[in-house]
Amino acid sequence: MIDELDLAFDEHAERGRPRHRRGGRGGKKSSGKSGVAFLMAFVLLAVLGGGVFFGYNKVKGFFTAADYDGPGTGTVQVTIEKNATLTDIGNTLVDADVVKSTKAFVNAANENPRGKNIQSGTYNMRKQMSAKNAVDMLLDPKNRVTAGITIPEGKTAKQTYELLAKATNIPVKDFETAAKNPEDLGVPGFWFNRRDDQQARKSVEGFLFPDTYEFDPKLTAKQILQVMVKRFVTVATELGFVDGVQNNLSVSPFEGLIVASLSQAEAGVPKDLPKVARVAYNRAYKANMPLEFDVTANYWLDLNGKSAKHSGELTAQELDDPKNPYNTKSKRGLPAGPINSPGKSALEAAMKPASGNYVYFVAIDRDGNSAFTEDYGQHQKNIQTACKNGVPLC
Repeated sequence: MIDELDLAFDEHAERGRPRHRRGGRGGKKSSGKSGVAFLMAFVLLAVLGGGVFFGYNKVKGFFTAADYDGPGTGTVQVTIEKNATLTDIGNTLVDADVVKSTKAFVNAANENPRGKNIQSGTYNMRKQMSAKNAVDMLLDPKNRVTAGITIPEGKTAKQTYELLAKATNIPVKDFETAAKNPEDLGVPGFWFNRRDDQQARKSVEGFLFPDTYEFDPKLTAKQILQVMVKRFVTVATELGFVDGVQNNLSVSPFEGLIVASLSQAEAGVPKDLPKVARVAYNRAYKANMPLEFDVTANYWLDLNGKSAKHSGELTAQELDDPKNPYNTKSKRGLPAGPINSPGKSALEAAMKPASGNYVYFVAIDRDGNSAFTEDYGQHQKNIQTACKNGVPLC
């Protein structure tokens, strides 16, 4: 269009028409051409202005996050995973058509003073709601469908099923059925190998990692146990547990897991975990002595529906039951398998036990502190100290 304007003015000059504002015979004709030129210039400016306006709107749209308006409609459940970032949460909400864009959600969360306090769990939300309303709903505990369930360290699989059943309303029997084949739950098969020539008792015991979980209410018993097993595998991998026990202690990961569970059950305070692990390894592999851990007798009682007892209350038959595959009173070596779910500290202790020739230990006070020694005479003195301090074992 600029070329057309140039031609219009060039033609005017070539014909020798003076470019003046008034007078002359050609004034009317010149005025007409000038009017055409003015109109064309106006159109050009309009087009250019429209382009600028259109471009501005496109750029503005590029920098403005797409968002829905209002409180939304209907109901939809979304699950926020543990340790999810705001971007992760936004992606989850977009997938469920709760918000229109992840960017709009992240912006709204950052603008809210409590926006980074969104907890994991399952929430009742609405579809196609504004990002601001979505943030507000996630921060309102009334919209949270599930609460966290904590599985403490040292719980047996049986005790874990009972806790899970209470929290999820799924029958204990469903968990027991789901746990029959631990490899179906994600336990790698190599975990059931042993180097001590003993038969591994295949069970999910020891692999249900103790932690706080947020379970989607739609999960089955099997899926819940799979989540817990996956958590165990993740933690063991992060610790380097498998290579650690194999390369540094010359035992299989399964044997290391057994020691971790024994330490978890026997140590009264966390600082004693590595020393209890050392006693277990020394007795099982160096001193060729039975472990004589009372906790294995109690584990067998629990499996058979009986209550655990203090050490001094266990009968000789309970301590040395020949039918008990976890008997450590007269049988040498480690028991058939783990006796509970050890936590991270217990796994670390089994991977890096304390140094020393300890083969004896006893809890010497009501706080759970233990005394460790390699000398039997000193061990007897430690037992007397425990009795004086009111520890129920005498």
